This record gives sequence, structure tokens and C-alpha cells, in this order.
Amino acid sequence: MAKAELMDFDKALEMFEPVLGFEVHVELNTRTKMFSDAPNPANSENPASEPNTMITPVCLGLPGSLPVVNEQAVRHSISLGLALGCQIAPSSRFARKNYFYPDLAKNYQISQFDEPIAFDGSVEVELPGGRMFEIPIERAHMEEDAGKLTHVGGATGRIQGAEYSLVDYNRAGVPLVEIVTNIIYGAEHDAPELAKAYVSTIRDIVIGLGISEARMERGNLRCDANISLRPRTAPGEDPAPLGTRTETKNVNSLRSVERAIRYEIQRQAAILAKGGTIIQETRHWHEDTGQTSAGRPKSDADDYRYFPEPDLLPVEPSKALIEELRAALPEAPAIRRRRLKEAWGFTDLEFQDVVNSGLLSEVEATTAAGASAQAARKWWTGEIARVANEKGVDAGTLVSPLHVSELVAMVEDGELTDRLARQVLEGVIAGEGSPAEVVKARGLAVVSDDGALIAAIDEALASQPDVLAKIRDGKVQAAGAVIGAVMKAMKGQADAARVRELVLERAAQ
Repeated sequence: MAKAELMDFDKALEMFEPVLGFEVHVELNTRTKMFSDAPNPANSENPASEPNTMITPVCLGLPGSLPVVNEQAVRHSISLGLALGCQIAPSSRFARKNYFYPDLAKNYQISQFDEPIAFDGSVEVELPGGRMFEIPIERAHMEEDAGKLTHVGGATGRIQGAEYSLVDYNRAGVPLVEIVTNIIYGAEHDAPELAKAYVSTIRDIVIGLGISEARMERGNLRCDANISLRPRTAPGEDPAPLGTRTETKNVNSLRSVERAIRYEIQRQAAILAKGGTIIQETRHWHEDTGQTSAGRPKSDADDYRYFPEPDLLPVEPSKALIEELRAALPEAPAIRRRRLKEAWGFTDLEFQDVVNSGLLSEVEATTAAGASAQAARKWWTGEIARVANEKGVDAGTLVSPLHVSELVAMVEDGELTDRLARQVLEGVIAGEGSPAEVVKARGLAVVSDDGALIAAIDEALASQPDVLAKIRDGKVQAAGAVIGAVMKAMKGQADAARVRELVLERAAQ
């Protein structure tokens, strides 16, 4: 893939105004699929299965099979619409969206078009630094997911250059809610951070509602990021017409959403500054290279030949149901953040560190599992975030809050030092088991036997008589050399503070 020319980000924002739009797809965690009783693979309680086994005739669109709407999916969709501040339609209906779907056997997707279940909402998003930004929501509509294609052969794993493709229909028919924003103006230099913060907010909402596992690396939550640029105009002049947009598809991490928006701004600005034109198309994000590449020309609604789904009746939720679901809504993300900051006693800087990392839910879950808030923040935004950055993945995908809480408890109980705990964390991330199992398998527990420590200390003091003399002369800083020798002898599996105490005691004898 040829490397595109990029313009400096700040220069691009001097010349052009970024205009954004997002489509976020949320896989619902219902027990069964949207229109059939096949197990839903987006629900972790359904065991993983071999390809093309979690299917029914409805999933495959076989003759004589008819779809039936999943009631729980409708309830989840209404709850999400309410949490997004949307109006709930008294009547909405499904439509057929047609184009070539190799991963939907019936060759169309059942979705909603002009009659979505939820519309006209807004979400408040907090940017780094505390700036609040309101994202306008056009609609949230129900639909089914497509299956999964695996392209075999070639170097990229994509269809280009592949020898053949395999189709797995297990995901076909998984319940989805697609959240579509209105055009977003005013993001300016914050555009990349706003993209990340918005998707993070949607993730927090659906997790709070309990309607999706929202694991981006598994495709439970996916973002299509639309971006266009329009030239700056002089003060008092009418804004320039909107530019041609691109849509970067299925970006699967918060970090990637931010990077993809920044890249597209720089790429489009370089083209426009040279008098070129932007092609309205989908783009694919490549995490390894930090680039987007061209997909297919972007279709408009007319190209999909929408028409009402003849096999499904309109969805007409009662007012009583809507109010029941409204009463059960959790607190809004902005209110939740204020509550957690106060409960944890974090400074503004400490709390913003957690928010900016996108790990608020992980820290909250870790404290709920028994860890102190400060310890949870330290591990998630420190060592775990460092490893995640090295691997190019979201930190929340590496380890569970429960395991982090167990690790913290072992450190606080004196079973592990921070140094040993980092080794244990490495083992947990590698899939070697829980912290306790890794400690046992690797033999990493702190040596708490004073007898073993004293033996190592006496040996170190005997081999360094000059150091012993300095300590007895009151130069206690000289004890560092002995402590270092003991820690080396114990392979780091000793509490340095306890070793220091014992060194000074032995030297005084």
C-alpha cells in the first residue's frame, strides 16, 4: 500500500474546518438472534462454536422460513434510545436493505430506514481538559448483523490478493442497534479526541445499561467514522459548502478511532491543498501502518433500494413499556463521572488521567471488586496501559478487573512486591491463569521467612566488612549495597523494606 502524502495537522486545521459524523454499531447481548431462535454469539453465555453451527433456516434465508422479532432486542433498543436522549417512535417498521451480501445468504439486510425506533437525541461528551461537547443524535435503529468472511491466501488477510474466501454465518442475524449522529460542527483541533471520547461514552452507556458487552476487539461495538473538510472563509463570509466525506469502516479500538480521524484530516488536507478532489468512498483502517486505504465507492440510501419488510409487522411499544424502561435507566455518563471523582477522592489531574485513558469502567469495576481506587488507577493507567500501548490494543482487553483487584490485594498483603506483581501481570496477560495461579506456577511469592532473609543478610555483611563498618559508624545509607546484594540473592522475591530493617538490626549487633 503506497504511503499517502500528509499535511501537518495544525496546518490542516488552519486551512480547513473538519466536519464529522459517526455511525456506531452495538451488538446486543440477547440470548438469541434478532429474527430467529439461533444462539447469539454476542452473548458470552453462549459457548463459542464452530463456524456455521449457530444458525437456523431463518439465518440462511431458506425458502419458507420467516423472521420473528426478538422482544428483548426491542426492549434493549428502546433503553438505548432513551439513554441517548431520543424520542421513541410510537410506531416503527423494518425495511429490506439490498446490495450484494456474500455474508448474508438471503442477499439483503433487515434494517430500519425512514421509520427508526429512536430519533432526535443528543449525548454530552467530555473532552480532555474538561470541555463539554454535545453530540447531536439523528437516529438509533434496529437491524441484524452480517456474517463473517475469512479471506485465505495473500499477504494482508483482505480480499485483495486472496485465493478464496470462507463464509461463517454464525454472526448473521445478531441483533444490532446502529446509532447515527447528525453532522457535527465545531470540533476543530479536538476532532480526533472528540471521536475517541464519543465512542467511549457510547461504550459506557451500553455497559451501564447491560445490553452489550461492548468489546471492540470482538466487534461488539464498532465505529464508522465520517470526515470531510471545507475551506476556511473570511470573517463575515458565508461558510463554504460541505466537502466530500469519506467513511472509515469498523474501527475496532478507541485508540484507532482517534488515530483514524487524525490521519484522514491530514490526508484529505494534503489532497485539497494541491487542488485535488476527495472521492466519496469507504476507507479501511490499518492498525499496523496507521493508515487508511480505499474500500468501495460509498453508496447513498437510494442505492440500497429500501422497501418495507413484508414479513414483519410494525413495532409499536406501549407508553407503559417506554416509561418502565425510562425509570430503569442508569445515571448519565457525565453525572457518573462526577460521582466517581468525588467518591474516589481523586484530584482533577488524577481523574482526568483515568478519563483520558478510556479506562473509567475498568477502574470502577476493579474498585467494586475490592481494590482501592488509587491502586486501581495506578495499575490500569500505568503498567497495563503501557503493555497495551506496546501491543497496540485497548488496555481493557488484556486483563479482567477481578484479576487486577486480586493482584492489588496480593501486593497490599505483602505476598508480592510491585516488581513481582509486574511479572505476575505479565503471566495473567499471557493467559497463564489468575494471579494466584501465576504466582504458584512461576514461584514468584515474596520470601517472608525472616530466617532465610537473615541468612542472606549475614552472608552479604560478611562479604562486605567495609560496608558493615560504615553502617556501624552511622552511615545508614551504606546499607543500600547490602540490601541490593540480598535482593539479588533472593531473586527479587523479598520485601526491600523488611530487608532494610533486618540489615540495620544485624549490623547493630
